[in-house]
Amino acid sequence: MDSAAHSPLQILHDVFGYNAFRGQQQAAIEQVLSGGDALVLMPTGGGKSLCYQIPAILRAQQGKGVCIVVSPLIALMHDQVGALHELGIPAAFLNSTLDSQQAGEIEQQMLRGELALLYVAPERLNTPRFLALLQCLYEQKLLSLFAIDEAHCVSQWGHDFRPEYRSLALLHERYPDVPRLALTATADELTRQDMIERLQLQGAAQLVSSFDRPNIRYRISEKTDPRKQLLRFIEDEHAGEAGIVYCQSRKKVEETAEWLRGEGIRALPYHAGMEQRERQANQDAFLRGDAQEGSAVVMTATIAFGMGIDKPDVRFVAHLDLPKNIEGYYQETGRAGRDGLNADAWMAYGLQDVVNQRRMIDESPANDEYKAVMRGKLDALLSLAEATDCRRGRLLSYFNDQGLSGEQRLNYRCNNCDNCLSPAVTWDATQAAQKLLSCIYRVQQASGISFGAGHIIDILRGKTTDKMAQFAHHQLSTFGIGADISEQQYKALLRQLIALGAVSVDAEHFNTLKLEPLAKSYLKGEHTVLLREAAPESARKAKSSMRSDGKPKTKTPETLAALDSMAQQRFAALKAWRAEVAREHALPAYVIFHDATLLAMATAAPQTLAELSGISGLGAKKLEAYGEEVLRLLRDDAGQELAAA
Repeated sequence: MDSAAHSPLQILHDVFGYNAFRGQQQAAIEQVLSGGDALVLMPTGGGKSLCYQIPAILRAQQGKGVCIVVSPLIALMHDQVGALHELGIPAAFLNSTLDSQQAGEIEQQMLRGELALLYVAPERLNTPRFLALLQCLYEQKLLSLFAIDEAHCVSQWGHDFRPEYRSLALLHERYPDVPRLALTATADELTRQDMIERLQLQGAAQLVSSFDRPNIRYRISEKTDPRKQLLRFIEDEHAGEAGIVYCQSRKKVEETAEWLRGEGIRALPYHAGMEQRERQANQDAFLRGDAQEGSAVVMTATIAFGMGIDKPDVRFVAHLDLPKNIEGYYQETGRAGRDGLNADAWMAYGLQDVVNQRRMIDESPANDEYKAVMRGKLDALLSLAEATDCRRGRLLSYFNDQGLSGEQRLNYRCNNCDNCLSPAVTWDATQAAQKLLSCIYRVQQASGISFGAGHIIDILRGKTTDKMAQFAHHQLSTFGIGADISEQQYKALLRQLIALGAVSVDAEHFNTLKLEPLAKSYLKGEHTVLLREAAPESARKAKSSMRSDGKPKTKTPETLAALDSMAQQRFAALKAWRAEVAREHALPAYVIFHDATLLAMATAAPQTLAELSGISGLGAKKLEAYGEEVLRLLRDDAGQELAAA
């Protein structure tokens, strides 16, 4: 690394290949360089890592030692450090994959002031050996900065609470004059305040970027046949592309991956119950799946997968089950489209999802305060799912972004979510809601016990069953009074009444339905209930995802389709070359160059190193290492040769 001092903007351009900072990046860098602490909230893909990497490089150049990056997942440290090495930045990690000799060598490098960044898990940081190393570095003035990534993990209100993060408060206590940078992509106000308290960041600058990810299209559908819905979504819109499918249970993860493979889609499972070696192999396959044409992986996973995933070309994130809260949903969907190109966030959910999530909260050993907060967070997510207005407006309003609230939110239009692109057709379900609430009340009054959703709906629709005869519910005044409404419509109505707080699910008594005090005002007709009309299911069968040669079908991405034929050939040549380089370096292809950078090269077709240096994402080190080879590939004859091969 060049020892000459640079400005942050020079480092941004010369090392990383970008010409301007985004969002709060510059403010965060300046805060740290001035010796202050900062809490940085920036969306996934917003460039959080630059907020600590650039100060780390500058301070290392000035002889101020190493930046300690606290990262929760050792599985990703190799790729993060490998990416820095590609940029010519001296970096390393300390984790269980190293033997004692390797770890000792890295410790000596730090003590000699030879590293700019060191990645370490919170568990290792709190060990006596590492704390002794930190103390030695501190005394030698070789501790430049602490960067706490995924800082929301410190909060019990966050969606990824990890108790070991609580120990990180000692960084402030032991090394008060070393700047700290806490970073996260998602945190509501409650989580944010908890982070400040737990990490002792009361004096830190709070730098909050917009949470908006305009390249992600949000779509939420009612479950009808979720597997077929998912298959249709992948085949029609993302055939041959990398994606993540989130499921609630380990069993469902395994079954979904097996089923997708049976449908010709390269799918792999990931959950905490798998052998560590298999988990790691599947994650590596996902991260490196773009190294060969047609080999992109769809990862089916529980929420154990995804934190810190840097793969930029994930084109979709799908949820087959309702997440716990908006923070989790936003964090998971944010793993799509990190490269800024178009991506989809798709979710299918149903009444049983609501029941399951309520039950998990109610059966949790947590205290009443925690349960109340979690119910509130789930209610907010249900409101998002049931909404007929702009999904993005709801998300931004939840995070208090862009001042959206009340009428402003209702009038907000992003034109890149299902509700904006295909405005929902609604029907007045006020009277149906009164019938449903009345039926729950009558059943409870007549039998002295409560019943589940299925039986209540059977009563309303006048369905004769053994249970109906057993309890004589066919004699109730509500029997058959709602026969004009379908079972699917009643389930949608129940979901909304649960979201509104008029009905609750008693998890301790077989998921039976209970009226809440708010139900009285709905029975009196004091509220209008509008429901989305269910979209008709297509009668067509899902098309095969396999070509006649047995390989997966692929489609031309929107961004690639905009290129002329020669530019597409250049892009294909660059992508094939990148795959070879990635294999040689044992790194994911995106660490060499992002797709967005390859697209810019293919479009501009620079003919000299000077012209190539103007491409975003191409710093001096990569220009030196790969420039001549890239120029060779950008010649028209190279593209033609590849196309003919």
